[in-house]
Amino acid sequence: MAVRCVVAAVDGSPESLRAVDRAADEAALRRVPLRLVHACLWERYERDTPDEDEPLSVRAEVRQLLATAQARAAARRPEVVTATEVVPEDPVPALLGLGGLAPLLVLGHRGRGGFEGLLLGSIGLKVAARADYPVMVVRGEAPAPGSRVGEVGRVVLAVGDETPGGAVTEFAVEEARLRGADLDLVHAWQRDSLLSGTSVLMTSAGPADIAAQVLAEVGLPDTTGLTVRRRAVRGRAAAVLLDAAAEADLVVLGAHPRHRHGGLQLGSVAHAVLHHAPCPVAVVPGP
Repeated sequence: MAVRCVVAAVDGSPESLRAVDRAADEAALRRVPLRLVHACLWERYERDTPDEDEPLSVRAEVRQLLATAQARAAARRPEVVTATEVVPEDPVPALLGLGGLAPLLVLGHRGRGGFEGLLLGSIGLKVAARADYPVMVVRGEAPAPGSRVGEVGRVVLAVGDETPGGAVTEFAVEEARLRGADLDLVHAWQRDSLLSGTSVLMTSAGPADIAAQVLAEVGLPDTTGLTVRRRAVRGRAAAVLLDAAAEADLVVLGAHPRHRHGGLQLGSVAHAVLHHAPCPVAVVPGP
């Protein structure tokens, strides 16, 4: 899918700085610009005040944290063109309003003021659930460039009962190709589950066979040069995906808008993966 820029949400927390690292890597891989964004409602009220050089000014603090993030990105990926921006809005509407940039948004898994038990902040969850562009939530440490020479990475594409849409599969294939990684399509099944809308009790095929058929029906764009595996695993979906994530560089989830009811696009399985995965998780909106 066409990503025209990478955006990192910056709030000064250690998690957001790790997101800057990952965003810089993604921008370098895709050869697109990097934009570092801070959403600050107070900027709207300070815009015309004369105290921007005052050490305690919100504006001065924001300018400093963006400068720190920009220096970090430049040190990590000096070839990437990087810009900074302060959006005078609350974080959720500010980030959701970035859709016109055709971005990949990179978020830390927890922001400033987060509690240890809240493994994904409410802002990140709301944005990941509602954005009309891909959102990557960074979990774990982003390896430094060149630190994994000779190793083959692994991208996991979660396949649920609904077949992933074109944008979701395109993103997963692109990530695998850009990183020189293998691509694993993972689908969980249970003996008493409904698969692809078909009751196991109403067919002579066994659940494992139905799960294999679900995976076989996932269409992928051109995968020339990629190693692709399709794995049907018995177990609860969240547990299966978290187990797959343990050895993955990235997990890709599809989000399905609930046009009739509004609200969040993500189900309980996606929530579990976003909260507990040991690696970055990308949420990509589907049809």
